Amino acid sequence: MTEQEANAICDKIRQIAYGLHVYLGVGYLEKVYENGMIHRLTKAGMDVKSHVPIQVTDEDGYVLGEYVADLMVDGIVIELKAVSTLLPAHSAQLLNYLKAMKLEHGLLINFGSEIFQCKKVALRL
Repeated sequence: MTEQEANAICDKIRQIAYGLHVYLGVGYLEKVYENGMIHRLTKAGMDVKSHVPIQVTDEDGYVLGEYVADLMVDGIVIELKAVSTLLPAHSAQLLNYLKAMKLEHGLLINFGSEIFQCKKVALRL
């Protein structure tokens, strides 16, 4: 995926997330926002996968641990939060997911703040 294609997909996801944030406001559990994103992204014709398994492996392929990404939308990993503010640890979590999945682009979206928070994270492979 080119940088331009990734940016276009991220912009569309960001707009949909913002609309959901405006509609629901803050105060729900992360699962409610996740369900809302799945519904709205699917309705927009995007390819949405939820609870995508991630394996962290050693250089010889030995599995060191397993995680689950909230969403994968058209090749973009999305990590959802419902916290008062995003922390550096949240960005690091998404960056580690990208490394383990060998993907370049992700979005960190927080629905728990009065001010909409969406951060693009990119990894150069």
